[in-house]
Formats: sequence, C-alpha cells, structure tokens
Amino acid sequence: MPASRKASESPASSIEELIQRLEEISRRIENPDTGLENSIALYEEGMALADQCRQRLNETRKKLETINPDLSKNRPESSRPKDLFGLES
Repeated sequence: MPASRKASESPASSIEELIQRLEEISRRIENPDTGLENSIALYEEGMALADQCRQRLNETRKKLETINPDLSKNRPESSRPKDLFGLES
C-alpha cells in the first residue's frame, strides 16, 4: 500500500477502518526503515484521516445530543493523552 494513498479516496470508510489505517500509518512511521520522505507523506495522510475521524465523531456527538440533550450537560473533558495525530489514545 503506497504512502501516497489519500484519505479522500475512500470517503465512505467506516470510522473503524479509518482508525485501523491510522494505526498502520503510525506503525510505519515508527519504523526506522520507512525513510524521511515516506514518513512525511504518511504523516500528511494520517493528519487528513484524523481530521475525518474528528469530524465524524463530532457529527455523531451532535446527533446523540439531539436525541438526549442531557448528554451535552454532562460531557467531561478528557484528560487522556493525545497520540501522534492529535486523537485521544
């Protein structure tokens, strides 16, 4: 699978598939044999995928808050650390 694969090629991917690809990208970036330029391309793809994940999660959160307005009142801020792409680990 080439590093140049763009996140926009598969907009219908499930959130699980997006996260799986992010994990794969993370593993490849951590591999010292990946090389700098390939790592940068992978990082760019990962950032685009992370944005898609955030957008979908925010949309889902809004839907749930519409169904149950009490959810928005009791939403705790996460203290979990962020991973390479700014998502919670």
